[in-house]
Order: sequence, then C-alpha cells, then structure tokens
Amino acid sequence: MAKSPGCPICGKPPTEAARPFCSPRCADIDLGRWFGEAYRVPGEPADAVAETDGEE
Repeated sequence: MAKSPGCPICGKPPTEAARPFCSPRCADIDLGRWFGEAYRVPGEPADAVAETDGEE
C-alpha cells in the first residue's frame, strides 16, 4: 500500500476529518495563506484580461 503524503503545512499524517491536512488548525492556516495572497494561480494580470474582452 502506498503511503499518503503528509500534511502540506506541517508534514504530519493527515486525518480523515481534515484530509489532506492533519487538523482543522492546519487547514485554517492554509486558508489564511490563500486569503493573504501567499499562494497565487499563474495567469495573465486581471487588467490585461479586462482590456482584451471586447476585441474578438
């Protein structure tokens, strides 16, 4: 059986209730990082997308 990866925040084994995290605390830390824009999805800047919407 393949070993599942650890919690992306602290590396501890994940729990079923908080998967893929080990606890709700680590899940909240991850959510806070998304809200604080520590994580970003690559792509065009939003201004560039807005400028090209009507040019097709």
